[in-house]
Amino acid sequence: MKIAGQLKENNVCEYLLYMWQLEDTLRAYDLDEERIAREYVPRFGLPDAEARETARWYADLIRMMREEGCQTTGHLQINRGTLSLLTDLHVQLLGSPKHPFYSAAYYKALPFIVELRARSSKETGELETCLNCLYGVMLLRAQHKEISKETQTAVSAITHLLALLADARKKEKNGELEL
Repeated sequence: MKIAGQLKENNVCEYLLYMWQLEDTLRAYDLDEERIAREYVPRFGLPDAEARETARWYADLIRMMREEGCQTTGHLQINRGTLSLLTDLHVQLLGSPKHPFYSAAYYKALPFIVELRARSSKETGELETCLNCLYGVMLLRAQHKEISKETQTAVSAITHLLALLADARKKEKNGELEL
């Protein structure tokens, strides 16, 4: 809960990846609130009050996942909404002559995005494709699987683009972004 708040404030792209991972974690526990409170929350070694608050937050997320029909796949509306806001900002940055570095990073990542979208069985937007790529690589690393040099090159370009986007979002929230 604290981590999500900090990430949302400092790097919205990392926040989305964290939330996607959390959705998958909750699914791995069969969306069982009691099991989450009993088996997962204690891993963090939180003081009792904070542990109860964290368990309640997870329970709220589980209820939302059920209500929104994303028990087995998909993402919560709060995460889709965040991605939509990022997509709007992405389009604005690309259309702004004040952000040539963002446009350059986008065009460097674009061939990788196109290739990833062509390989995907699911139709997704460019930013979701980028985030899916990073999430997939994160899962591969967690499994100690090798990441090809080509994939590392794509990840580098995509990470740079998303870092610039996250920085722009932070500036936008602080009223410091000129478009």
